[in-house]
Amino acid sequence: MLSFFLSIVALLLGYFIYSKIVDRAFGADENIKTPAVRLEDGVDFVPMPMWKIFLIQFLNIAGLGPIFGAIAGALWGPVAFLWIVLGSIFAGGVHDYFSGMLSVRHDGASIPEVVGKYLGTGFKNFMRGFSVVVLVLVGVVFITGPAKLLAGLTPAQFDVTFWVYVIFAYYVLATLLPIDKLIGKIYPVFGVCLLIMALGVSGGILFGGYQIPEITLANLHPKQLPIWPLMFVTIACGAISGFHSTQSPMMARCITSEKQGRQIFYGAMIAEGVVALIWAAAAMAFFGSTGELAKQMGANGGQGWVVSIISNTLLGKFGGALAILGVIACPVTSGDTAFRSARLTIADFLNYKQGPIKNRLFLTIPLFIIGFALTKIDFNVVWRYFAWSNQTLAMIVLWAAAMYLAIKKQFHWIATVPATFMTAVSITYILIAPEGFKLPASFAYPAGLAAAAGALALFLVTASKKAQNAKANNQAKA
Repeated sequence: MLSFFLSIVALLLGYFIYSKIVDRAFGADENIKTPAVRLEDGVDFVPMPMWKIFLIQFLNIAGLGPIFGAIAGALWGPVAFLWIVLGSIFAGGVHDYFSGMLSVRHDGASIPEVVGKYLGTGFKNFMRGFSVVVLVLVGVVFITGPAKLLAGLTPAQFDVTFWVYVIFAYYVLATLLPIDKLIGKIYPVFGVCLLIMALGVSGGILFGGYQIPEITLANLHPKQLPIWPLMFVTIACGAISGFHSTQSPMMARCITSEKQGRQIFYGAMIAEGVVALIWAAAAMAFFGSTGELAKQMGANGGQGWVVSIISNTLLGKFGGALAILGVIACPVTSGDTAFRSARLTIADFLNYKQGPIKNRLFLTIPLFIIGFALTKIDFNVVWRYFAWSNQTLAMIVLWAAAMYLAIKKQFHWIATVPATFMTAVSITYILIAPEGFKLPASFAYPAGLAAAAGALALFLVTASKKAQNAKANNQAKA
């Protein structure tokens, strides 16, 4: 129990202390006019209050990951707490902050354009395709999960297929309409509900006589799946997620002062870490052991059932139904913005203005056709590929943030260290995973570490050259 409380305190201290270090390193300047002010268009560039943007950002990034991912990560035991806490503070918060603030500095540019400015044209072109693929996968993943939960709450005639169609119809509206007309109105409400639901579940565990295990580095996974690198990919959105970097530019087009970035981008990541911590703790405590958790998940259909049984038991039928609806809203409201972000990413690449509705339809319809086709593929297969591509995206964005800091002669290690770490995670995982190369650990582990070391060395050399070039250009202008 003590470990859980200390973990919550650590997350809060991370926000109040470390986020200020990150903010100073970036150099947030309230005197610089933001894209929302300079480029307001009534569709995507729309000034909004900070509290509303925070709740929208929080709901955008908090899909199934901090709930389903945390429950799956709980199978490794309390070591998951460490990754959620340290990942959120030193990796996820840094990643989310820079993906948002670098977009602010570059006219609300989507993440491939931002990466291209610091890592070059090759990375930009790669990211254009890669990020759209990730976003479509996110949209698909966040259709199937909530559709199954809704089917479980409604009469038999409203099956999974029915709810897939309903969610798709909503996605079309959310992708096409101006951001303040639908997203700006309902997201803050759902954001508050999600926080209340998480607090209700944590209260039920703490005061219901359940025992949250203390932190240990032992691997308690029933199948003895390795902690490295599997747990670091399984728990993504609750620690660090590349998907977040595709969402931050949407809110970068709405903030009215750079000084709001710390609360919105870093703060939303910490809030998501709290949600992930609560669900990981609840899954461990409710079932008493990781073995029993795995047994019940296997027998009853996975994390969706775990959410349902915990919510109904701890909060009663009415409170449980509200909690499940909150969990449903979470992925739905990330899936719609995934498709919206995909539209914006393609529009930025093509320099295709999104004011006229016909222009938005031209980009949106093909995305939804592809997304609908992918819903026919096994959910677990789509999820595994999403999980790896998600962490690879995070790795690239962190390297871009590190390059920005190095060029500005700031303390780049706050981004370089997590970038190196995530490189090792991503490369090792794809080498060892069943959906990857299926190589033995004896090869994958040292190869992953070697790739991370090589990436670090290449970064240091390239950053030094870019910093010298930037200095020479500044002297020439003077």
